[in-house]
Amino acid sequence: MTRKGKRYRADLEQQPKQPLPIGDAVAQVKQYKPTKFDQSVELCMHLGIDPKQADQMIRGSLSLPHGIGATKRVIAFCSPDKVDDAKAAGATEAGGEELVKKIEDGWMEFDVAIAEPAMMRVVSKLGRTLGPKGLMPSPKSGTVTPKVAEAVKEYAAGKVEFRNDSGGNVHAVIGKFSFTADKLTDNAKAFIDHIHRIKPSAAKGHYVKKISVSATMTPSVLVAE
Repeated sequence: MTRKGKRYRADLEQQPKQPLPIGDAVAQVKQYKPTKFDQSVELCMHLGIDPKQADQMIRGSLSLPHGIGATKRVIAFCSPDKVDDAKAAGATEAGGEELVKKIEDGWMEFDVAIAEPAMMRVVSKLGRTLGPKGLMPSPKSGTVTPKVAEAVKEYAAGKVEFRNDSGGNVHAVIGKFSFTADKLTDNAKAFIDHIHRIKPSAAKGHYVKKISVSATMTPSVLVAE
């Protein structure tokens, strides 16, 4: 077993044994000792879904009330008449076949790829390159849209993308440790409410089984629903 550091062990002694209301859970995470860097604060929801069933998958994106305190490098696959608008909205690169060629040649300096629907026939060539990295534009995640500039602006500002893992868990960054507890709580509530709203009709039984919140270098705190 990996030996935990002194700071982590000290935080672990403060870890509540019972789930707390979301505001109290966030406040507890904020009580843990800070680090030299501004940690990300993450929410994890364990859902009562069957991840092997396509009609029970949870995937999407969400702009949180207070952002997440981080920017992303965004590119846009779009027609020539939308290139200037995409770059003005924050895209580091924008274009069509020339951008596809640049990526085929090995350039990968971006975090999110946006595409307008008409460009997907060109972008599809990058399936084997972008797919395994989770960077392929998709309508389900909101990265395939006719409103290219709007999507670029949202994702550049830190719009949250989420997708369940093989264990039925959904993870999302809800802000930075330096955020106030109120802002983190607002973001957490917005994410939890959104996951409730998109419950798959095929999912039966108890939908949200467990929620926890933690920072990058802290123990987690269970959240009472």
